[in-house]
Order: sequence, then C-alpha cells, then structure tokens
Amino acid sequence: MKEEIKKLIGNALQNLGYEIKEAEVDYPKNENFGDYTTNIAMILSRNAKKNPMEIAEKLKTKIENLKIKDVFEKIEIIKPGYINFYLSKEYLQNKVKEINELENKFGDSQIGKGIKINNEFISANPTGPLHLGNGRGGFWGDVISKILKKNNFEVINEYYVNNAGEQTIKLAHSFKKDEEAVYSGKYIDEMRNKYIELTTQSVQASATPLSAAVMSDYICPSVERMGIKDMHYVYEKDLYDNGFVDRAIEILKEKKLTYEKEEALWFKSTEFGDDKDRVLIKKDGQKTYFASDCGYILNKIERGFDKIIEIWGADHHGYINRFQAAAEALGFKKEKIKFIIVQLVRLVKNGKEVRMSKRAGNVVYIDELLEKVGLDVARFFFLMYSPDTHMNFDLGLAEEQSQKNPVYYVQYAHARICSIIKKSEKKKGRADLSLLTHEKELNLIRELNKFPELIKEITGTYEVHKLPYYVIKLADKFHSFYNNQLVIDKNNPELTKARLNLINAVKIVLAETLRLIGVSAPEKM
Repeated sequence: MKEEIKKLIGNALQNLGYEIKEAEVDYPKNENFGDYTTNIAMILSRNAKKNPMEIAEKLKTKIENLKIKDVFEKIEIIKPGYINFYLSKEYLQNKVKEINELENKFGDSQIGKGIKINNEFISANPTGPLHLGNGRGGFWGDVISKILKKNNFEVINEYYVNNAGEQTIKLAHSFKKDEEAVYSGKYIDEMRNKYIELTTQSVQASATPLSAAVMSDYICPSVERMGIKDMHYVYEKDLYDNGFVDRAIEILKEKKLTYEKEEALWFKSTEFGDDKDRVLIKKDGQKTYFASDCGYILNKIERGFDKIIEIWGADHHGYINRFQAAAEALGFKKEKIKFIIVQLVRLVKNGKEVRMSKRAGNVVYIDELLEKVGLDVARFFFLMYSPDTHMNFDLGLAEEQSQKNPVYYVQYAHARICSIIKKSEKKKGRADLSLLTHEKELNLIRELNKFPELIKEITGTYEVHKLPYYVIKLADKFHSFYNNQLVIDKNNPELTKARLNLINAVKIVLAETLRLIGVSAPEKM
C-alpha cells in the first residue's frame, strides 16, 4: 500500500505541475492519525513559497478524484500540512482473505528475479571455536538471506576460510604449546588428545591439517547448530591452488595498477579511494592477506554475482576501503558491494560482564550460549539489536521461561491461536469477513497489512532487527484482541467463522516472521 500511495501522490503532483522524485510515505507515530502519512506538502511549500495546508488540500482533491474506491475510508489534512490516509474496512477485511489464500507466500515478491547475490558472513579464522561475536554476525547474515530469498533473489551463503596464512601457523604453535603459542583453551587440549599423531610433525606440516580439524570439529558443527543451512565454504588455499590469486595480481599488473618499491609489489589502491597503497607480494616473496582477498574477489566476479554482501566484525572496519579498491580495480562496481559491520557483544551475567578473548581460555563460545538458552532465544535476542550498536546480551532475561521473555511471548501467541483453532467446531473456510468491524479486529489487520511492506523495506536496508519488533507488536495486537473479544461465540457462528479466519491469518504471519528470524513456531506450550 505504501507504493500505491506513492503512485497516487506522484500522479497528483504531476497533474498539479510539481516536480519531485518520490514522496515519502510512512506510518504515523500516533495510530489515531491514520494508517499512512506524508509530509510532501511541507516539502513542496519550501520551494513553492505557498502555505503547506493549501498545497495539501489541492493534493487531497486530486488524489480523491483518482480511482481509490474501497481503499480509503478517508483522507485527512492536519496542521502543519500532513496528509493522512485511513484504510477502509473493506480493504482490511479483504486482507484477511488474501493472507489465508496465500498462506506463507504472503509478503513474497519477484523484485529479486534474475539477481544473484553472494552473502559472505562469519568467515572467522580456522583457529578455534566460534564466539558470541561470530554468532551475532552469523544470525544476521542468515536472516538477510532468508529475506532476500523471499523476494526471489538467488542468494549464496558463504564462509571464507583463511587456511593458507600466518594464523594457521600460530594455531600449530599453540597446538604444540611451544614458546610461540598464541591460542589457548579447552579445545587445544581436546585437539592434542584427538590428533596426537600431529604432535610429532613440524609446525609447517601440521598447520593445514589442524586448521581443517578446527573447521570439521568445531566451526562447521557450530554453524549447523546456529540453524544456518546451505553454507558454502570457500578455502583460501583452493584460491591459490586454482590460480585465482596469481591471476588477480596479473590483471592488476596488466592494468598498470601495481609498482615495485622496497623489493615488494604494491597495488595502487589510493587511485580508488583507499588511504594508502597496499602490498601484494612482500620482499621475501610471500603473498599478503590482501593478495588473497584479491583472488577471492576475482573468484566472486567470475561466478557471476550481481551483488556482494560482506558482514564483518568490528575489527575489520578498516578493511572496507582496500576491499572496495580491489573490487573496482578488478571490474566490480563498489556500489554493488554492501558492507555490514557487526559491533561487539557483551554477555552480562549476574550483573557482571563475562570477558571474551579468542586468545585466552575464558572465551564465551556460541555453542555454550546455545546450550544454555537454546537456539530460539539466542537468535531472537541477537537479532533485536542493530548490528552497528554494541550489545549487552542479558543472560538473566534469556533464561526466563515466561512471557517476560519476548521469544516466549511471541511463541505463546502462536500456540494460543493453534489451540483455539484446534478446539473450534467451526472450520476457518469461507466466512463473511464484513463482520470484522470491531476496532480491536481492525487494528490487528492493520498490523498484518504492514508485513509485506516490512519485507520489501528490509530487502533494501538489511535492517533485520525490525523483524523481532514487528512480531512482538503483532503478538501485542493479538493478545489485546483476544483479551477483549470472544473468538468462539456459540450464539454467533458466522462471527466465529470470521474471527477464526482472522486469527488464522495472524498465525500465518507470526509463523512466517518467526521462520525468517530462524525461530520455531510451536503449536502448544
């Protein structure tokens, strides 16, 4: 409906002779002021030097002259020039029918048809189990992919494994527990017991099999426990073996974007907006991590992706400019790359922070959290915060198994609806939806109506933290309706059928939203 209102306003503006790219349409902060609102009249008044109320009235008249029968109950102007749109009862009632017909396809679109996206997330070094920060980025990336797929984008979930660099050597030293050991923790001892034959091998010889063991024994199982499906793993060593790193460097040389200085080979990344040029090959002949990144970018380009999403930890923020520079130099437009930086997580336990450090033995691993609070709670809590904000994970609230916990609150709404439908003698079937006229019913439908618009919005912004807040509000509206209205009224079977259709529509949207978040929708609790 947002898009339809934008079109109506656009047509009205054209008829009045105004030029503007697109009107902003939003939900009023106060629900008493309609279902949608626009401040376009106030924006126009600045250049036109006219009273915004006068412009708003003219726009309203033009819009009302267009074919909008049965869509709006009324269009209202309020000072200083807002135009508020009120959806009609008939429009809302028909929305219940639409949801019941489409079921979990409600909110689907074709806007991504033919567009191929590489969504890279987690990509932690294969030197130890995944920690809470990795979990936050992992959940975020997974939900972005689910949203994109609902809009018919072709999406690949991807994890880049740095298994050819210095980190694997550090892992091998840590495994041997020599003077160059860096990593510690229970997992090191577990690996020493399991792979005892590697203790007699050299650091160089054991580095690759040890990093492979970390992937197979810790990281890949954790990714599965996090509910992330169809993860595609790309290994740095394979990029070298298949020639991508060397070919990327040759392409940069051919484009005269490299030079030699201090016996090293440099990439002219400053020509593409980076703050300094970057070394590709060190004077000892070893290729840098950045050279590997160039090979990986070339690999993505040759696989034909139209867009690349990079979800990185806070410590990688400084890598954005060099990554963009390499991509652009290799032929991929930087505006086709979306970077999402995930900030740090603090686990708050008994009022105190539990410190996290991957190089120490007191790391909080994502598996430990999942075992303690469960997958549903972990995913919901992590996704309630925008990634650009630091997060306090409230372990006390997460362990609360009551409606104080937002996850249980939402799941209980779904389970309650399932129970009502199961107990009802009336099937949801055909119903006279014009009987749904109570304000509690209409408010509930208004919230359902927002779902497709939210899905489309997140497709462009990737702000998946809006999903948990949406589903909480939908549960709020359902509980408010349920506590005020009798769903099954033996004295009014037709109204009962209409309300069963309504709550079934709520069940559908609750379940689909939870599916996108990666949380279960139980039928009983």
